[in-house]
Amino acid sequence: MTTANPDELARPSLGEGADHGDGADRTGFTGRVARLTWLGTVREALDRPLTAYYLLLGSSALLLTIGLIMVLSASSVWSYTTYGNSYAMVERQLIWVAIGIPCAVIASRLPLRWVRRFTWPAYLVSCVLLLATAFLGHEVNGNKNWLGVGALSIQPSEIAKLSLILWAAHVYAHKERRLESLHHVIMPVVPGMLAATGLVLLGRDLGTALVFFALMLGLLWVVGAPGKLFGLSASVIGVGVLFFIGTSPERLKRITNFVDPFKDFHGAGWQSGHGLYALSSGGLFGQGIGASQQKWGDLPEAHTDFIFAVLGEELGLVGTLLVIGLFAVLAYACLKIARDARDPFVRYATWGVMVWLVGQMMINVGMVLALLPVIGIPLPLVSYGGSSLMPTLVALGLVVGFARREPSTAAALAERKARRAAAARTRSARTRRGSAR
Repeated sequence: MTTANPDELARPSLGEGADHGDGADRTGFTGRVARLTWLGTVREALDRPLTAYYLLLGSSALLLTIGLIMVLSASSVWSYTTYGNSYAMVERQLIWVAIGIPCAVIASRLPLRWVRRFTWPAYLVSCVLLLATAFLGHEVNGNKNWLGVGALSIQPSEIAKLSLILWAAHVYAHKERRLESLHHVIMPVVPGMLAATGLVLLGRDLGTALVFFALMLGLLWVVGAPGKLFGLSASVIGVGVLFFIGTSPERLKRITNFVDPFKDFHGAGWQSGHGLYALSSGGLFGQGIGASQQKWGDLPEAHTDFIFAVLGEELGLVGTLLVIGLFAVLAYACLKIARDARDPFVRYATWGVMVWLVGQMMINVGMVLALLPVIGIPLPLVSYGGSSLMPTLVALGLVVGFARREPSTAAALAERKARRAAAARTRSARTRRGSAR
C-alpha cells in the first residue's frame, strides 16, 4: 500500500477548481494592474504643464454657456410680461458677454507690473463707489447696493470684490519676507477690508459683506495667519451678523424661516419654498430646457439669485451636479496654478479669486437648497447681471494670464505653436507640389 505524500495532500488537485483559482488570481492581479495604470495615467495627465490652463478655460467656457442657456430659459416669461420680448434679458446678457470676453483677453495679456500698479487706485476707487452707493444708491429688496450712472445701474460691490483681492495680494506679495510677524499680516489688509465691509453694511447688503469676510479669512489663511486670529474674526463676524439681522424685520424673517420655509410659505418662505419645489420636480434628468413651471411667476429672481433652482428643475440632478462639478474643476485649476506659481502676487491673487468664486457658488447653492438664508448672492458665470459677470470674466482672464506666464506652461505653449507652424508649412509645401504637377 502506497503512503500519500503530505505535500501532495495539501496541494489542490489538478482539476477545474485549481484552474478556476489560478484564473481568478490572474484576473484579480490584472484588474489591480489596470486600476493602477489608469490612476497613473490620470495623475500623469493632471501633472502636465497645460492641464490647469485648459481646465480653467474649459470649465469657465462651459459655465458661461450653461449660464446663457439658463438665463434665456429662466427669464423668458418675466421678459415677455415686462418688455413684451422673451429674449430681452438674454440679449442684454449677450452684450455683457461680448464686452466681457475681450476685457478678459486684455486682462490675460497685461504685464504683472501693470496689474500691480493699479491695485491701490482700484481699491480707493472701489471704496469711493461703495461710499457713494451707501448714500446715493437705490434700494432693491431691502439692500441699497445699486448705483445709477446715467442710464446704467451697477453694483460697485461686485467690482470691489476683485479690487480687494488684487490689492491684498499686492500688499502681501510686497511683504512676503515679513509675514511671520502678526503685525505685517494684519496691517493694512485687515483694516482695509473691514473698512470696505463697513461701507457695504451701510447699504444693508449682508450677503456681500459675508463674501468680503470670506475673502479676508481666505487670504489670511493662505499667508499663514495664526489660528487665534481666525477665532477672533469669527466672533466679530458672528456679533456683526446678529446685529444687522436684528435691525431689519425683513432680514429677520428670512433668517428665521430658511430652515423651514413652509412654516411661512406665503410670506418669508415663498422664495425658498418654490426653489425647493423646482428642484424636487426636476428629478434625475429634469423636465427639459424651457419646461420649468416655477419660472411662471411663482419663483422670484428666477434668472438671477435663484437660477440654480430653474436649472435643477429643467436639467435635474444631473445638471446641478454638472455645474457643481465644473466649479470643482475650476477650483482645482486655480489651486494648481497657485501652487506652481513662483511669484507671490500670482499665488495670493489666484487663491483669492478661487475663494471668491467657489465660496459665492456655495452660498448661492446653499440658499436654493434652504441650507442658508436668502441673502441675495448670484451664481458666478451663470446668473444674469453684467455687474457680476464683468469682474468675474476679468478675474478669470487674469488667472489665465498667470497660468500662461508660468515657465513650464509657456514652454509647452511655445512648443505647441511651433508644431502647428511646422505642420502648416508641410501642408503648404504639399499643396505647392501638387499644383506644380
